[in-house]
Amino acid sequence: MSIHEVFMPALSSTMTEGKIVSWVKSPGDKVEKGETVVVVESDKADMDVETFYEGFLAHIIVEAGETAPVGSAIAFIAETEAEIEQAKSLANSSGVAATTTSSPEPVPATTSAATPALASQNGSNHKEGRLVVSPRARKLAKELKVDLTTLQGSGPHGRIVAEDVEALSNKGKQPATAPVAAPAPVPTSTPVAPPAPRTPAPAPVVAAVPGQIVPLTTFQNAVVRNMVATISVPVFRVGYTITTDGLDKLYKQIKSKGVTMTALLAKAVAVTLQKHPLLNASYSDQGIVYHSDINISVAVAMDDGGLITPVLQNADAVDIYSLSRTWKSLVERARAKQLQPQEYNSGTFTLSNLGMFGVDKFDAILPPGQGSILAIGASRPQVVATPDGLFGVRQQMQVNITSDHRIIYGAHAAAFLQDLAKLIETNSQSLTM
Repeated sequence: MSIHEVFMPALSSTMTEGKIVSWVKSPGDKVEKGETVVVVESDKADMDVETFYEGFLAHIIVEAGETAPVGSAIAFIAETEAEIEQAKSLANSSGVAATTTSSPEPVPATTSAATPALASQNGSNHKEGRLVVSPRARKLAKELKVDLTTLQGSGPHGRIVAEDVEALSNKGKQPATAPVAAPAPVPTSTPVAPPAPRTPAPAPVVAAVPGQIVPLTTFQNAVVRNMVATISVPVFRVGYTITTDGLDKLYKQIKSKGVTMTALLAKAVAVTLQKHPLLNASYSDQGIVYHSDINISVAVAMDDGGLITPVLQNADAVDIYSLSRTWKSLVERARAKQLQPQEYNSGTFTLSNLGMFGVDKFDAILPPGQGSILAIGASRPQVVATPDGLFGVRQQMQVNITSDHRIIYGAHAAAFLQDLAKLIETNSQSLTM
């Protein structure tokens, strides 16, 4: 008997359970290798999950709208039509799980951020040179009469996505491969093809009714788990006041070129971290982890609840104009739940900016796996004493850093904030170089 389980995949390093958004295939449908069978909502994004088993979707265990733990069986695939009834009987007799033939072990949800867990538990065996196309891209190519074999996919492992088809149709040329789209592969004996991000339908807005209990969304539950995980970390906080006249002037000069204040602040922090590698480090049981890259996470609130932190990778080395374009793309794709794991779980230092809401100052909660997070308040005009003994009005903002006291001490945080203030106050023009 050749009946295989389809497991709930681990789509991110923090995912412990997933919600079935929809089944692309129905029981009894033929399933080809590389086809999407189900769309799963993780704690970060909606993903198409493929199976590389060929056969028939015999039985669905977890229906659309329901959740299941990572690694648990959510469906059965039978290699022949004759085995469909056997799979149903097996499901009924065993509850949820079936004896499988050559099914790989589920990837644990605790895989490291550097190597995000992929859908290898669903029998993925991606082979180089094989055409891998998302369902949406295949449908679009048919409508636009685009030859898929002429495309170079920008998705994971060269997967062709809808944007590739649109680019070729609109411009008449082959799109370039996006350098940050593919997450690092899981180290297994057989290469795997990760699920691709899916453009979800707009999430329904749940109207709050007095006295009603509204269940948390998957995103909100992920935030809960992450925040609870930080309770055991001993942290301390240091505040600092930074004059922003120079930064504000620079922003007005280059705003028309697409530069955002978020990118400017991230760039300033990243450049300062070059001098303070300990603030870019994190704690582990083996000791202090000094990261080779400076990747700035920036907290973004999701429209349908929850929080995500898109990452500006190598922010110290990327020019401010490219950094701003990258940030705009990250935010758009984060709110469409289209980010790849490497784009939200590779941060080494986090910014949380509530200044845009007029907040004067606040304390931020340290994210798991990082050593520091910087909370940024609003820039406001303040009356200050000038060096010549007079009074003047200066734009100032309050920042507060929260750090892991196991590896970072007060003097380290203070020195970092001093250098950050010096850069912003006296040398902000260097951020455009």
